[in-house]
Amino acid sequence: METREAVIDRIVRKKIIAIVRGVYGQKCLDLAEALYDGGIELLEVTFDQNCPEESEKTVKAIREVSEMMGSRMIVGAGTVTSATLLDKAADAGARFIISPNVDEAVIRKSRDMGLVSIPGALSPSEILDAYNYGADFVKIFPVVSMGAKYIKQVRGPLNHIRLMAVGGIDENNIVEYMDAGCCGAGIGGCLVNKNWINAGEFDKITALTRCFVNNLREGGYDV
Repeated sequence: METREAVIDRIVRKKIIAIVRGVYGQKCLDLAEALYDGGIELLEVTFDQNCPEESEKTVKAIREVSEMMGSRMIVGAGTVTSATLLDKAADAGARFIISPNVDEAVIRKSRDMGLVSIPGALSPSEILDAYNYGADFVKIFPVVSMGAKYIKQVRGPLNHIRLMAVGGIDENNIVEYMDAGCCGAGIGGCLVNKNWINAGEFDKITALTRCFVNNLREGGYDV
């Protein structure tokens, strides 16, 4: 199992975390393979806060993808908003914990458990609070609502904090956000396309993944 430092290093190097919502079973396994074939090695499986009864499906998906992919892919949990969900995610093999908010207890417990902490924040105060609580990265969410100029401005006084762009990032704007100072990005619906998944068109996901990776490389990022 990867150490905390190894997970941090992989996130910094590979930059893209694919965000998976509501995809379970064999489809989730096929999706993981398709993303890996395109060059993505980081996968976030999110908890559905609207359907708490589905949390066990999320736990199972984290465990199954982790077991199938082994060291090829690092799997984390998303929308982790409580210590209970954190425990479930950790037991399933999640190596990084992503939240939409700044929760001191979740951040500190993630670090205590040897996991990488990636809480979500928007304002400079929230970003700095998350960092001071022990966050390894801070997810700026929803980032496209603010724009890349916002990232550049925030990075002025807070350039010691690793920021990730999440919310509206696609293959056409990802380089803009990296240039503004983000060290990585979370990519959801535009890449993890439910229509393609349900149709079994995983080749389209692989092709789009390669487009993301190629655009980063053309932009000067060695991923």
